[in-house]
Amino acid sequence: MSIRTDEQLTDKLAEEIVWRKKELSAIKSLIERNDFSPQKQRVLLRSGICILYSHWEGFVKLAANSYLEYVRLKKLKYKELSSNFLALAMKQKLNEAKETNKPSLYIPVCNFFLSELEEKARLPKDEISTASNLSSKILQEITQILGLDFSFYSSKEVLIDKQLLGARNTIAHGNYSLTDRKKYIELHKEVIGMIEKFREQIEDAAKQQKFKRDSS
Repeated sequence: MSIRTDEQLTDKLAEEIVWRKKELSAIKSLIERNDFSPQKQRVLLRSGICILYSHWEGFVKLAANSYLEYVRLKKLKYKELSSNFLALAMKQKLNEAKETNKPSLYIPVCNFFLSELEEKARLPKDEISTASNLSSKILQEITQILGLDFSFYSSKEVLIDKQLLGARNTIAHGNYSLTDRKKYIELHKEVIGMIEKFREQIEDAAKQQKFKRDSS
């Protein structure tokens, strides 16, 4: 379903969060049980870390691209877009120009700003990528291109890079990594909080029309 309205965007994000929370709650409930052997408990903890990371990355990527689709389907003119979305629309032209030392390739870029700002913007589809490696730096890049505030996540860089992504990578590469139950439950809480915050930021940006150049 195309995402054209605030309500459709909200419904899409809510739908995504519901099933992800259910799955995360299920693995958390198993980890909190006391009737498993230490070996099974270790397996659950390792699996839990991987699932936590996958839902964190998966939601950020889906929510970001859902918002991008929402803005794309507004069919605004280039001059109506906020600077971050204009940069995204201009990405291909700018990339072509910077990959060469020929000044002539900058002419289309100049022509764009001189004569094409009145045209309907062509935003790319599914452009937002986490590169299967959602570090705090990649998250910061995503928030910048969407026009969101990164400050909430800046205090969680160690959590994102080491406790979540780093631990996931260690496990995924076949190495031994272990956290205790208490740390896992706290990490679960933090991940849910970050997912909720990201959803809130996107919904607020849509309602306040922060994707438009003249928005306050």
